[in-house]
Amino acid sequence: MISESSLTCEALLNEAVALIKGDSPRLDAELLLSHVTGLSRTSFRAWPERQVAEEQAQQFVALVAERASGQPVAYLLGQQEFWSLPLSVSASTLIPRPDTECLVEAALSLELPEHAVILDLGTGTGAIALALASEQPSWQIWASDRITDAVELARANSASLGLPITVVQSHWFDQLPEAQFDLLISNPPYIPASDHHLSEGDVRFEPSSALVAGDDGLDDIRLLISQGQNWLNEGGWLLLEHGYDQGDAVRDLFAQAGWHTIETRKDYGGNDRMTLARKPISDESARQTHAQ
Repeated sequence: MISESSLTCEALLNEAVALIKGDSPRLDAELLLSHVTGLSRTSFRAWPERQVAEEQAQQFVALVAERASGQPVAYLLGQQEFWSLPLSVSASTLIPRPDTECLVEAALSLELPEHAVILDLGTGTGAIALALASEQPSWQIWASDRITDAVELARANSASLGLPITVVQSHWFDQLPEAQFDLLISNPPYIPASDHHLSEGDVRFEPSSALVAGDDGLDDIRLLISQGQNWLNEGGWLLLEHGYDQGDAVRDLFAQAGWHTIETRKDYGGNDRMTLARKPISDESARQTHAQ
């Protein structure tokens, strides 16, 4: 345990690093110390000898102990940045990942109507919906989640950021009002129930309902692909995040369900991470568009 006899920033951080381990112990320690002191991480390097108040040091010690046990830093801070937006997080939702920003980039790259209607399915913190709202204020953006706490959290993030979105409680499409969307977007559960990573690292503390989707990890993706066209305008898009090794399977599911323009895109690490496809346009609609 960290001693409280050495209350300089550097001493506290060094002792915390030795306890936390993991991939980024220094970063984790600095984020926790910044949280309790209100000081910037830069100041810890500029003034390492600065003294920390005993009460703040005690708070830091307690947080470090929780982090050393595996608690995610985002849950300890109650916040995670996504798309440069500070989002409140809780143990009822998945922690937004940097790679999911690729999903936002893909959505923004599509040719959509000026006043497009978008639905973020399984929104959690509201990260995807709010990122899109920050970039496209003319879009009408809906978000849904089946967990009450997640719905309340997404609404709170919307209010605190001043980014209006409509958040509804629904298990996928079950409770949604009748609507036709131009884009359905989702980071659904896609981890197989037997995956050993579920018992390792930060994932142990995240809700399994946001992670696991049957024996092969594709149960929820199958549902979204099989039902998605019923909720889209002609030519509308479905964009799904998935596991790095699921691209072939997801493309096959889209093809079997009669989707068009199927494409898998990669994340920042060069891994297959998302697949998008388009609802077919009827011959009559195509003729009308061509005549215009």
